[in-house]
Amino acid sequence: MTPEQRYFFDLTGYLHLKGVLQGAELKAAQDAAQRYIDTPLEEVPAGLEINLEREHFNWYINAFAFDKALEALTLHPKTWPILKELTDDRPRLTSGNLMVDVHGKPFHPLHAGVPGAPARNPEQGRYSTVGGKVQCNDLVFFFYLTDVYPGDGGLIILPGSHKSHFDYPRSLFYSESYTSEGGYNAEYFSTKVPEGVLNVTPKAGDVVIISELVTHGALSWVPKDRDRRFLTLRYMQQHESVRGSLDCFSPEVKARLAPETLELAAPASFGHTKEIVARS
Repeated sequence: MTPEQRYFFDLTGYLHLKGVLQGAELKAAQDAAQRYIDTPLEEVPAGLEINLEREHFNWYINAFAFDKALEALTLHPKTWPILKELTDDRPRLTSGNLMVDVHGKPFHPLHAGVPGAPARNPEQGRYSTVGGKVQCNDLVFFFYLTDVYPGDGGLIILPGSHKSHFDYPRSLFYSESYTSEGGYNAEYFSTKVPEGVLNVTPKAGDVVIISELVTHGALSWVPKDRDRRFLTLRYMQQHESVRGSLDCFSPEVKARLAPETLELAAPASFGHTKEIVARS
């Protein structure tokens, strides 16, 4: 990371990298995403899944394994150095789903990493600075495949909330986006951006990186003639389990992956250095 990136990420909890994918590389990823979207449900490869019933997005599960153009993004040369630093050279890929946001989907309420002190939940996200570098054990990389313009809606965050010492009070912003029982309100829609909330508007080829601890959500998508598409790659440190599981991907998904991607997705002990890290 550059000193500017390191400072900005520490200050806000996110980075917006512009023009990471360009030209043929961007088009290959866009075309691959379109092929997955166009795949009939009965022809979806084993280990992959299309879910059009989720409240906030259409989900294309394990899209990173659908096509090599999407798999390549997991180790992209422009994001790889940042991933290595943020995970202290202990990266592990834990999921890679394509999300498609369309008009009519409800507001995605503001939320953040798993709440509760580490003593109560050892899998809670953690954020720290050690030796002049940022370390974060729960990260999300959004690779955008379509343009987002101001007023369209989409990703919102509360900058700096990754270091908050208090739980997010749901009455502060978009109070009606949660039900009285604490669940998401599927009938709630909003495009407002109140003071303290940032609406991030990337263009196709941009990458947004956040700590999962940052309070984030999504405004209702306004355009009716175009959607918001992004590949969501989630990473943790290699020695941590994911919701109690040491294996994130099925044998069918693994069979589709290159050796480097398999190593990236594999759990490992804290002291182990992966080959993909050692040689880069």
